[in-house]
Amino acid sequence: MSWTDERIDQLKGMWERGLTASQIAEELGGVSRNAVIGKAHRLGLQSRPSPVKANDAPKKAAAARKPVAAVEAEAPAARPAPAPVAAAAPVPPRAAAPSPSQVATPPKVDPVANDAPTPPPQPRIVSVGPGGFLRQGPGDQQAPIPPAPPRRLVPAKPSAEIADKTSLLDLTERICKWPMGHPGEPDFHFCGEAVNPGFPYCVEHCGRAYQAQLPRGTRRPPPPLPFGGPRVR
Repeated sequence: MSWTDERIDQLKGMWERGLTASQIAEELGGVSRNAVIGKAHRLGLQSRPSPVKANDAPKKAAAARKPVAAVEAEAPAARPAPAPVAAAAPVPPRAAAPSPSQVATPPKVDPVANDAPTPPPQPRIVSVGPGGFLRQGPGDQQAPIPPAPPRRLVPAKPSAEIADKTSLLDLTERICKWPMGHPGEPDFHFCGEAVNPGFPYCVEHCGRAYQAQLPRGTRRPPPPLPFGGPRVR
């Protein structure tokens, strides 16, 4: 419902008379309490204290005016009565400590006369590792194993077939590296002659390794293909 000028005048009149927002909403009809409060706030009407706080103020004032004597009269009644203290029980007299001569000495036990059987020795458990290695137990005291002596590398003796020939270990920059024979043969070796300056081989083997290309006209024709050459379709 919209606020008309007539309803606004009724709201202002009831607000000034001190009616609550709920009473005003009930009188106007069609509006809620919150709508009445919001409209009064927008109209700039004088704000009023909350009714809840207004009702609590008289109670607090009455409690403040309560005489101190009445409070002190009610205090002893509220306190619980102290419990009666029980009479202390008599403490018995403390017995005197016995003298060293009165202390009984335990009888001596003869180890020979003891016929108790001796427990059998427990078996020793040994853990065997890979390759038959015996692992050391917690109670075993084993001397540290000394380190193995350093191994001395002995060069292998060349075979009789290449005793006076150049092997792979004898190659240098000044020796011809032309292989002689097949690597799988026992007498396989290298040339061993002085190299041609600027080449890895000697003069003789350089002539075999580096051959000049013949002119195109003097080249030999390629050999014919087998079975008369390619098939012409």
